[in-house]
Amino acid sequence: MTESSADHALARRAILKGASLGVGAGVVSAFTAQAQISAAGAMQASDGAIWSAEYWAKKGDVALNLWRKRVGAPKAGEPPLPLLFLVHGSSNSARSSYDLTVPGKGEYSLMNVFARYGYDVWTMDHDGYGYSGSSGNNSDVASGVEDLKAAVPVVARETGQAKMHFYGTSSGSIRAAAYAQVEPDRVDRLVLVAFTYKGTGAPEIGNRARRVEFYRNNNRRKRDAAMIRSIFTRDGHASSYDMAVPEAIIAMELKFGEEVPTGTYLDMAANLPLVDPKKVLAPVLMIRGIYDGNSTTADLIDFFQQLPNGDRQFVILPHTAHSPGYSNNRHLLWYATRNFLAAPAAVAS
Repeated sequence: MTESSADHALARRAILKGASLGVGAGVVSAFTAQAQISAAGAMQASDGAIWSAEYWAKKGDVALNLWRKRVGAPKAGEPPLPLLFLVHGSSNSARSSYDLTVPGKGEYSLMNVFARYGYDVWTMDHDGYGYSGSSGNNSDVASGVEDLKAAVPVVARETGQAKMHFYGTSSGSIRAAAYAQVEPDRVDRLVLVAFTYKGTGAPEIGNRARRVEFYRNNNRRKRDAAMIRSIFTRDGHASSYDMAVPEAIIAMELKFGEEVPTGTYLDMAANLPLVDPKKVLAPVLMIRGIYDGNSTTADLIDFFQQLPNGDRQFVILPHTAHSPGYSNNRHLLWYATRNFLAAPAAVAS
């Protein structure tokens, strides 16, 4: 049996037989009828104009760029909107990850989507990425946690809210989960997309392990147009994406140069696991594409089973590889995430 077919078989068994684990119940919960969404308190989508603003945080001498979007400018005395903080991954900065425009191809901005769902949406460029400054370090997961520690007080100051939802994709999900371990009082609900736990049996993690000495000896790696395109083909399912997407990312990212930090690649090649699931106390939604080469279903269910909070869900997206937010099935990602974030508080957990 191939890795892909084995993963499919395990995914089916997990969903059909996993109710006692919370897996099956989570998948059903994430895809219930719209009437149940309304009952859970989800807000109606808004057609108002989306307002945006830029902010800065400081991590020592490093200036970190924050980007915010919501429907309508904030006004004194208005009820606060729920906060959603998006954490980017290894190869792309915040705005190409979460606020991408692909001309003529529909909506790709997760920030726009969730602003219209009624959220106050924030993201940031980590140390050495995008508009942020660089300390010269390799911007590993530990550095990313320190970035978040610097950024979150800015969000709290601007919104008057100390707690927020976090969403991370790829190594951004590792950063978000690692932050949730050390700052549990800041984290409301946590969404981990394209997460990697131990990386056992994951082809892309194996590829990175073969270059571990390069990552150890170099704080930056090449991230040119060819590398960006490879993100969409390396799992062998390029049809999961519109190839206009990497071209749009290239147009946004290469203005920052053709290199990015190596830290999260080194972490994923040599230092996994980076998150102890028993220390992640928040409600958690885990989402993976069935063809994701950065993990296996078995690896992620191992993490999922150890989470202490009974408010948890596991969703597998069909015909989707490592980057669900860029995929043709991104609407399923939005749907599952929206339902989870809008869920009412559990009576007991």
